[in-house]
Amino acid sequence: MALGARLLLGLALLTALIAVLLQLYRLRKPRLWTLDELSIYNGTDEGLPILLGILGSVFDVTKGRSHYGPGGGYHHFSGRDASRAFVSGNFTGDGLTDSLHGLSSMEVNSIVDWRKFYVERYIFAGKIVGRYYDSEGNPTKYLKGVEMKAKRGAQLLEKQKREEDKIPSCNSKWSQAEGGEVWCETGYPRLVRRPGDIALTGQVSQRCACFREEELGRPGLVVYQGCDHQSTSCIVK
Repeated sequence: MALGARLLLGLALLTALIAVLLQLYRLRKPRLWTLDELSIYNGTDEGLPILLGILGSVFDVTKGRSHYGPGGGYHHFSGRDASRAFVSGNFTGDGLTDSLHGLSSMEVNSIVDWRKFYVERYIFAGKIVGRYYDSEGNPTKYLKGVEMKAKRGAQLLEKQKREEDKIPSCNSKWSQAEGGEVWCETGYPRLVRRPGDIALTGQVSQRCACFREEELGRPGLVVYQGCDHQSTSCIVK
């Protein structure tokens, strides 16, 4: 090959390399995105990075291509902001949305924790203009409300944990062949309501806790069905 041709080929390759590097630089540098722009980076084009949004923040998850690329377990998050699906488990249709309407403070707190996960492990690539950030990249009232709700959820969870630590939980085991069993090393197993769950999830749940004999007269304690009043272990059906 003549010297002039080799020089032209080298120049063409250098130009192509510079173009690729500039493209990568633009993507690595945080910027403002529209949802339409983000949708291109869903992993279907192997020449492009894979991006996802959560609470309006965009992250480059290319290093997790096996998970976020086509066929990966988290591919449904790529190229969009599907914040709600991080807790709903609905990965189709209307479930892949950034709206958190109707979620409990505990669920919202969980999504904020997921955002922290991406901040710590992946490259921040910018913000999505829309529900969470305005056209100048400033947080919207919606985002501020979400973060306040998440903070309340975290506070309620911590308060519930402190209260439950005062009363030890039952030991438990379960097998498909034998079913379940709960028992106490000290005290007697009782079902007790978790009042914090009303504020966290909008529903009432129960847990198994161990109470001393002098505490069994407390209101709201429930004996397991079919279990003796003073048995230290109960079969759970």
